[in-house]
Amino acid sequence: MIDVHELREARAQAAACANAEDASVWRWFSALLEGGKIRWCLSANGWLVSVNHRHVATAMSFDEAIRTAKDRSDLLPI
Repeated sequence: MIDVHELREARAQAAACANAEDASVWRWFSALLEGGKIRWCLSANGWLVSVNHRHVATAMSFDEAIRTAKDRSDLLPI
């Protein structure tokens, strides 16, 4: 039998983790935007994102492109 309380607790914890991840991504984006270090455009291939003049992501959705850009640019030397 499924424990409804455990299921609710697991959902609440998953939501909290997703919210924290979203906040982290958009703080990163905001800081780069404010500093003029991020650029994006919509092309026939999807959204292209560059950080510090380096192309770091292409994706069909803006959200996916920004998240991929963050993941990849975190690995680049400063």
